Amino acid sequence: MVPVIAAWVGLRALLGLYPGYGLGSVEGLRRHTYTVFATMAAVAVFALGFQVGDRLSRLLLVSFFLGLALLAPFTQHSVKQGLKGLGLWGKPAMILGSGQNEGRVRESVTALLQEKWGLGYNPVAVFDCRLTRSIRSRVPHEDFYYQEALADDEETLTKAAELARKQGVETAIFAMPYTRREQVAELVSLASLYFEHVLVIPNLGGVTNSAVVARDLAGTFAVEIKYNLLNPWALRAKRGVDLVATLIGGTLILPLILMLALFVYLETRGPVFYRDQRMGQNGNLFSCVKFCTMVPDAETVLQRMLEEDPGLREEYSKYHKLRDDPRVTRVGRFLRKISLDELPQLWNVLRGEMSLVGPRPYLPRESKEIGITQSEILRVPPGITGPWQVSGRNHASFGERVQMDAYYVRDWSIWLDLVLLARTVNAVLFSRGAY
Repeated sequence: MVPVIAAWVGLRALLGLYPGYGLGSVEGLRRHTYTVFATMAAVAVFALGFQVGDRLSRLLLVSFFLGLALLAPFTQHSVKQGLKGLGLWGKPAMILGSGQNEGRVRESVTALLQEKWGLGYNPVAVFDCRLTRSIRSRVPHEDFYYQEALADDEETLTKAAELARKQGVETAIFAMPYTRREQVAELVSLASLYFEHVLVIPNLGGVTNSAVVARDLAGTFAVEIKYNLLNPWALRAKRGVDLVATLIGGTLILPLILMLALFVYLETRGPVFYRDQRMGQNGNLFSCVKFCTMVPDAETVLQRMLEEDPGLREEYSKYHKLRDDPRVTRVGRFLRKISLDELPQLWNVLRGEMSLVGPRPYLPRESKEIGITQSEILRVPPGITGPWQVSGRNHASFGERVQMDAYYVRDWSIWLDLVLLARTVNAVLFSRGAY
């Protein structure tokens, strides 16, 4: 097995997975899967070429590669967390912006890189290439400086280069999506004298996705964006994953579902399951199944509560749910906390009305509030889990959840679904329910 592991590690190194700076979860999983299958193919060719197949245990090989495919991403993430705790993960980067509008972009990029630490870009300084006054101030992050300075771009880059040499920074990020192309090209050309790696954030918000590829069209830079929703084979793969995972997983957790159903019945002495009309793919209505987690006639109770309490009415208008909903039963509160109240929706998945991963199943009355993104969101079946459920933003507003769902549809790939499923398992195991 040692040569096999060595070949696998070598392939991962060739695909840039060590250390993997700048790779998101989706792209990292894609490349990892390719290395596993490529190593399997190499082992098969070796076994046939040297006629050693009889001496290799097929069960052992299958178990080995299955373990690599499933466990390696989690192991890598744990190693990253350990290295981050020791201050050894990530490489320093400088962020350069220009002007008031791009100041906000610059700050949002800085916050994003600090939040998404797994990307491996650690902001150590921020520069503004256009402001005329000079301010240097400490911000809450250790070794992080904000510098507004110098009307002259070249002088600003020189200052940035001096700080870069002191702190060993080789990466510059230009957060200037609203700056004219000629100016950005000039700045990038200057930056190439000082920085080995230069990233440019283009003015393509809401367009790009994880499948974007840079293309050289005879010297002209272009960005190719692949929309997997137009690929019928990709959609068939999504449906195949849904069926296989639901049949196998549903069979394994059937005892759990029956036990939870018993708990619901013992508390309410009424119906165990709740059906409600939701908007499915292409706007088709279907009966969405959940465990009963509320008192009987909950909708009537809700309308009365909203009429009597302006505070609750304002909260429901913003979030379309109540944080401390008095209609929820004790068992229901427990099921929502550990995100198991939606397990019966596996039936909807088998029927093809839902998917394991997708946008949330919206109520028909929410149609107008979804807005112009509705046609985009309803291109795919709704999901039991989705981007906002595992985002850690459990109390995001309704509008924010809609935007997350729209981004999911634009960015969709089978790899994204696998990443979201893994994050859902993590959220359930650590009781970080979406509710």
